Amino acid sequence: MDYFEKIENRPSEDLSWNIPEQKQGIVNIVGGNSQSFRTEIKISEFLAEKYPIQTLNIVLPETLKPKLPSLPNFVFLGATESGSFADENELKNSFNAADYNLILGDFSKNAITAQAVASACTFSEKPLLITRDAVDLIAGENPERLLMNQNISFLASMAQLQKLFRAVYYPKMLLLSQSLMQVSEVLHKFTLSYPVAIITLHNNQILVAKNGLIKAVPLEKSGYAPILFWQGELAAKILAINLYNPDNFVTATTTAFFHKA
Repeated sequence: MDYFEKIENRPSEDLSWNIPEQKQGIVNIVGGNSQSFRTEIKISEFLAEKYPIQTLNIVLPETLKPKLPSLPNFVFLGATESGSFADENELKNSFNAADYNLILGDFSKNAITAQAVASACTFSEKPLLITRDAVDLIAGENPERLLMNQNISFLASMAQLQKLFRAVYYPKMLLLSQSLMQVSEVLHKFTLSYPVAIITLHNNQILVAKNGLIKAVPLEKSGYAPILFWQGELAAKILAINLYNPDNFVTATTTAFFHKA
């Protein structure tokens, strides 16, 4: 299986050295609703403290505008009555104005927001890392078209991937009971069929899949416990290393697992 590699230590092509000394790049942290936005603020603070990013925007629904200070890095977009994003064109334009977008979720669970976010992601011309409940929200919104956008990567649980696979009637099953190699084979074939990238956790191994290539890294090497794997900080590290290494997703992502920010 020449498509699979298990990495126990830092990859031979460690890209940590390629983090610039001078600030560069535009990053959007996208998410929130009228009742929940703490994760978006926390992750933006983590990125601002740990990585040299020139412009770091926190993209939130406009219902939060009265609750937050008027600062240049807050970007407020059209919202539904329930307090989450409503305008797909505003979202898409915001995505395309950045070099990288982290879609963190915390969206209101309604059809308008789901359609707006899914459509903006589908037609984004800039990289998107989609994680947490954002994966669930958009999985049922024309997923076949969504999965054809090569700019999209998912940091998703096995349960979320099962939902995506079922949504496009993918013929190969992805089961929690499968071995590491069985899951790797399914991801290998899936990422040959669809140009998206996938990062998931199975049997205490982090799997990175893109263009049929699979890398497996022991979870313990990342320094994160399973419950912290999904909180957003690791996604931010993955985004940062890929921001500075835009043409080497798999190696940049595996580097992020070993990188101590």
